[in-house]
Amino acid sequence: MRRGYTVAWCAWEGDLLAGDGRAILDVPIAREGDQPITGKVRVEYIVDQPGITTLPLSGKAAAHSYPTVSRDTRQASLTRRRYPYDAREPVPPDAWCFARIEGGRGGETGETERALIPSDSHIHIPTGFETGWIYELVYTGKDPLVHGLGHIAVRDFVGFVKYGIEDAAGQPNPVRGIEKAYAWGRSQTGRCLRDFVFRGCNADAAGRRVFDGILPHVAGAGRKWLNHRFASPIVSGGQYYEDHFNPADTFPFSYAWSTDHLTGKRDAILKRPETDPLVIHTQTGTEYWARRGSLVHTDTNGNDLPQPDTVRVYCWSSSQHFADPQHKSPARGPAQQNFSNVVSTSMFFRAMIDAMDRWATDGTPPPASRIPTRADGTLVGHAEWARQFPAIPGVMTPHGATELPLLDFGPRFEQGILDKEPPDLVPGKSYVVGVPAVDADGNDIPGVRAPMVAAPLGTYTGWNPRARGFGHGAQYRFEGSYIPFPETPEERAETRDPRESVLERYPHKAAYVAAIVAAARELVAQRLMLEEDVDRCATAAADWGRPRHAITLK
Repeated sequence: MRRGYTVAWCAWEGDLLAGDGRAILDVPIAREGDQPITGKVRVEYIVDQPGITTLPLSGKAAAHSYPTVSRDTRQASLTRRRYPYDAREPVPPDAWCFARIEGGRGGETGETERALIPSDSHIHIPTGFETGWIYELVYTGKDPLVHGLGHIAVRDFVGFVKYGIEDAAGQPNPVRGIEKAYAWGRSQTGRCLRDFVFRGCNADAAGRRVFDGILPHVAGAGRKWLNHRFASPIVSGGQYYEDHFNPADTFPFSYAWSTDHLTGKRDAILKRPETDPLVIHTQTGTEYWARRGSLVHTDTNGNDLPQPDTVRVYCWSSSQHFADPQHKSPARGPAQQNFSNVVSTSMFFRAMIDAMDRWATDGTPPPASRIPTRADGTLVGHAEWARQFPAIPGVMTPHGATELPLLDFGPRFEQGILDKEPPDLVPGKSYVVGVPAVDADGNDIPGVRAPMVAAPLGTYTGWNPRARGFGHGAQYRFEGSYIPFPETPEERAETRDPRESVLERYPHKAAYVAAIVAAARELVAQRLMLEEDVDRCATAAADWGRPRHAITLK
């Protein structure tokens, strides 16, 4: 705010329901003339706590569900499997129903009563969903929403605040005189921005550039697949375990022109120089493990792909998809094996918006991209990564995520119609995905190292395996890991940990703070961090970085 920005939001996602103050985009239902449209809908459900018997068909309480045409379960298919590529086990039609539970106080004694209500928008399993299993429902739904209009809503809204004088009702533009417009999107909204530009929506109705720059964060190699029938924008991009076959990850993956070696298609996200924005794309270690992040800057064979001069890509080394800006103690949920990654990256956002503004305003380019590459040996396959990662006692490492299979959604997929649900795997055809090389501590070597990674108190990864009973061993959602170092040489010897202990690295608290400050000042010199954040980093590092780190040293 000290920079003089006006911050504006608008709704773009047409499947969110009203509630909790959400801004809602009301999109129309698509119809075939005067007839309703029906088609296959596929949804996955994974629960991480026992006792859940009922879910909306969308899987999300706050999201629209496409109603089923028939509540006859014999007309639908419910299966379950332990891992994404396992054979699907059918759930018998008489073991589940399209229904919901209502409950409340009732009866003469005031006991709690429940009622099972038939519903065309809910799924109910009387015995409950089993934790960690992947349930997949394929049914015939009706009334698809025109979600692609979300891009038009963003285009017209931003175009108005940037260029408009008054709205249709004659009310003046409250922020008339905007010089530049930048878009920041995290994860789902980052994918939406990439798709927005790819589809040519960065030109308004008069052909003028809408966003001067975009900053997609943790979008990985995906785009937001809004333009198909029965799209579900709220569904996450395909991960290692969850929603693995989501069509969000489709060619082109990169901003640069490239050729899909599996199909022969040639395409790019940036292909309209007159209206394309400047791009600062940032991603964490998690995106390389769970969101095919390397495809942002490689071709589909995994070879380095030079990006346009208007693009910068930064890997935020050894950090995870969501970095909590609050100083909390390390924690882990019941479904994950390790503490969640605790690396703080908030300072990078402030540096990136300043860099974008200098770039768009006076042409000062940001620092060069900082990414793992094949050329320097820092973008590697899983086998090489496994040889590099230290043998930390009791730590399970991920199986690997070094390919993206080619999926066949049917002959009308390019027209936005998914004829095959679930899609077919195309045998022997996949895109090559790489991960960052690691040092002797298991921390990422390439990219931009936050002060906490440059002066570590543990191993910080972009992956976190699922615990037993929850899909044991598979990657847990978008979580990374924090694996503390042994604190003393004696602890290291007792546990046979190959990593140096904390006291072997920093003999006292002040030495740790000094290492953090030195790392921060180096980032300032590289224009990847603001000077004002050095003191913040030093303050956070005091007392061995508590509460963010699990340290017991005095």
